[in-house]
Formats: sequence, structure tokens, C-alpha cells
Amino acid sequence: MSIRQKQNIGTREVAAGYAIDSDRLQDYMLSHVSGFQGPLKVRQFKGGQSNPTYLLSAASGEYVLRRKPPGRLLRSAHAVDREFKVISALYAADFPVPRPLCMCRDEEVVGTMFFIMEYVNGRIFWDLELPDSNPDERRAIYDNVNQTISDLHNFDVSRIGLADYGKPGNYFARQISRWIGQYEASETGIIPEMNQLMDWLPRNIPDDDRVAVVHGDFRLDNMIIHPDEPKVIAVLDWELSTIGHPVGDFTYHLMSWQMPEIGIGSTGLLGKDLQALGIPTEDEYVDAYCARTGLVGGIEEREFYAAYNFFRLAAILQGIAGRVRDGTASSQHGESAAEAVRPLAKIGWNHAQRVS
Repeated sequence: MSIRQKQNIGTREVAAGYAIDSDRLQDYMLSHVSGFQGPLKVRQFKGGQSNPTYLLSAASGEYVLRRKPPGRLLRSAHAVDREFKVISALYAADFPVPRPLCMCRDEEVVGTMFFIMEYVNGRIFWDLELPDSNPDERRAIYDNVNQTISDLHNFDVSRIGLADYGKPGNYFARQISRWIGQYEASETGIIPEMNQLMDWLPRNIPDDDRVAVVHGDFRLDNMIIHPDEPKVIAVLDWELSTIGHPVGDFTYHLMSWQMPEIGIGSTGLLGKDLQALGIPTEDEYVDAYCARTGLVGGIEEREFYAAYNFFRLAAILQGIAGRVRDGTASSQHGESAAEAVRPLAKIGWNHAQRVS
């Protein structure tokens, strides 16, 4: 088992500052979760950098609670109510997400807004090389992950009840503006490449306003794989989801093939012997996605998308660094986020400079 797998798999005692009154929560669940029976035991999941997530164990089974973190937060961040809305719609559309159980906006129960969903038993891979698998299983898992993001982007947003989940059109302009604002609100030092990207990106947006439900953080470690089969049974962490551009979402996911070792856990697949591992190359993976989504001609302007996504990830990690500074980060490993911002910005700016 890799170091990152050990750091993030499983639960721990609830961290200081994130405690929940289990008696009050149990009373709430008795009234709002069908079939719930106590007594209730609460532990916190190790993984995750954003919304604190808890394992709730009771006589009636296991559940997962996801809440806003306490303390001062960036505007529009940690929108667990939006997460609940999107997984409710996707669950009804037979997309692999945990079954949503209840949404609580009453901050008196656990201290912040939260929702409860079913606990899904399976495997979470924090290492992209899947070291405990064999080439055939790796190939099948990656193919099913590709199928899953393709299925997500093929949904008609109106038909599944999410037409009002985000603003259609001008997706990149709005996203770039949002992440510039959040980066500046969390800034802890001057990074020239971030400033260059913040100037360059708004002036180089592709003329393409395709619309889909986008996850926003579609990574292997945000998925639960069946215990015995190479199949995605639940996609987690919908905090950054919205109505947006499917290629932007897919190319963020594609960063798994582009990420060098920069000290934020997984080293990515860059430079690895993918053929020996049984993992598709970046181009093979793109071709499979395009075939499944009807994207004729492949993905144009990939350098823009790479520049945008490395900038966006740098801004996300800067937000985590800002919360570490403010004492509101929910992960034990959040301190490494600040160290990753500068190299991510440099990679993003290198991609921008390749655009003719």
C-alpha cells in the first residue's frame, strides 16, 4: 500500500475543531432518516481537503455526513446544499452516486449546514498506478472511469432537472473570474506565473459554449470502485460541480496524465510505463472519450485547457493554503497545498506559452 493510500484511507477520531454533538445528531436522524436506529458513533474520514466528511455508524447501518467547515469561508465555497441537489438529480437518473438521504440547513444541529447520504462500500484508489492491481484490471478500471465521465457529460441537463444548476454560456470567463477572485482572497505570496495566467487566460478563451453537468474535480480518488469488479459504483465530492463546459471538465481529469511529482501526493502518470501497467496513454484516453461523447475531430486547443486547469488547481490549492493560515482547513495534509501552487502555476504558464 502506498504512503498516500495509508494517509487517506479509513477514518480517525474527529479532529479538534470539527466535533459533532452525537446525541443531537442522533435525535435529528431519528426524525429525518428513514429506518435509522441508534446508538450513533461518529468518526471522521482521513481523506479530503475541503468539506469535513464523517462516517456515522449505528444499529441500522452506516451513513456518511458531509458538512461545511466551521469558521470564515470564501464566498460561494463549500456549498454542500448544491452537492445534495446534484447527487439527488443524478441518483434519480441512475448515475453512480451515493443515495442522498437528507439535507439539513439548520446550523444548530452540528454547527454548520450538512447532508447525509448512504455509505457505499468499495475501493478508493489514491495512487494512479493502482499498485495492487494487474494490467487487465487497470485497463478495465480506467475504461470504466472514461465511460463514467462520458455518461455524465452526455446527460441532457433539462431532462434530469438541473437546468437551473448553473448559468449557461460564458463558462470559462465566469470560472476564470471566480478563481482569480478566490486566489487573490487567499494569496500568501507573489507568484509571477499566476499573475501572467490571470492576465492571459481571459484573453484566450475558445469560442465554444457547449453545456453539460460538470463535476469539477473528477479524479480517481473521488470515486468508489466495486470491491471485486472494475466498475465505478459512486462518484464523490460534487462541491465544485455546476453547469459548464464538458471539455473543461474532461481536460481537468486529463491532468492525471500530465502531472509531474510536485509534492501534493499522487505523482501523476507522466513518464510512467503505461503499456506495462495496462493504463491507456493520454491520446488513447482522449480518443475513447471523444468516441463516447460524439466529439468529432478530437479536442482542439488542448494547450489552453491545460493552462486553464493547472491555473484552476493552483487557485484551489491556494484556497486550502489560505484556510490553513486561517485555521479552517479540514485535512491533516493541507500544509502541502501552499508548496504546490508555484510549480502548478509554472506548468500552466508553460502550456499557455505553447499556444500559437
